[in-house]
Amino acid sequence: MKKKRSTFSAMGYLIFFVTVAAIITCAVLIYSFLSERAGKLTIAVAMLIVVVVLAGVCTLIDVIRRKYMVERPVREILRATERIAAGDFKVRLTARHGYERYDEYDEIYENINRMAAELSRNEVLKTDFISNVSHEIKTPLSVISNHATLLQDETLTEEERAEYTKALLAASKRLTDLVTDILKLNKLENQVIPEQKTTLHLGDFLGEIVLGFEDLIEGKNIELTCDIDDVTFSADKTYLEIISNNLLSNAVKFTPEGGKISVSLKEGEKDVVLKVSDTGCGMTPEVGARIFDKFYQGDTSHRQQGNGLGLALVKKVIDLMGGSIRVESELGKGSTFWVTLKK
Repeated sequence: MKKKRSTFSAMGYLIFFVTVAAIITCAVLIYSFLSERAGKLTIAVAMLIVVVVLAGVCTLIDVIRRKYMVERPVREILRATERIAAGDFKVRLTARHGYERYDEYDEIYENINRMAAELSRNEVLKTDFISNVSHEIKTPLSVISNHATLLQDETLTEEERAEYTKALLAASKRLTDLVTDILKLNKLENQVIPEQKTTLHLGDFLGEIVLGFEDLIEGKNIELTCDIDDVTFSADKTYLEIISNNLLSNAVKFTPEGGKISVSLKEGEKDVVLKVSDTGCGMTPEVGARIFDKFYQGDTSHRQQGNGLGLALVKKVIDLMGGSIRVESELGKGSTFWVTLKK
């Protein structure tokens, strides 16, 4: 929440006004007193002394003011930024004034606190990223190593050799998909992949994506319902493929045999809404709040294949397109994703 900053300090201006008025009054009184009792040279010397003394008083007042109103907060800011630069992201600064009297230094304090909190969050995400990517790489590498060793056995039958080769291919594909998704997400985050819009018949495009999952859907005896409008939409085809493929892939992956999946595409006055629902395992609110984080997987047992990058890619692409995504889910009953894209 943005704090209310005071742009006018009545007390500060009053103190400045009273100080200047007092100095001028003193100078006038002293001059009036001396003009009736001393010569011009004496008056000049006396007024010089008065000016020097009053200037010294003003300087002392300004030194004290700067010490408490400028130098102290600047030192606190320097100490905080030094700690952050050294990797201590727990540092927090306390505002010097109340909500209604925030000044520029208080706003800098708040900005530093937000920066430290964000850096702390990124540090946690980085640690999780390293941990998860290590796990995702280690598992297929172990499969490749073990099955490559087994294939060296000359007594293997053709069936066993074919089975081990199939496992090797599956593990290598998992590694390839992981590296591809990491590179793709990195390019999207750094906007190395520019958006290239083309006019598409979105209904036909989405229908082709759905047909690509036909074998998997039939293999699990899933009931599929589609309600797709004929929509003409201008967007990057690659971006739309990332969104559609990942949402449908997750729906098929987490829906048990005999379950249901529904896909709808509706056109509004100013936007297009894609909805993907399933009757799968669902998730808790805690899991739902993190599903768009890189490498986050609600299934910590890793029973389901995946690297936890799919929804992170979806979220990044939708952000780049200026759209939005939301999810509603209930544990054990399924999930529904809504993607809204502006025309």
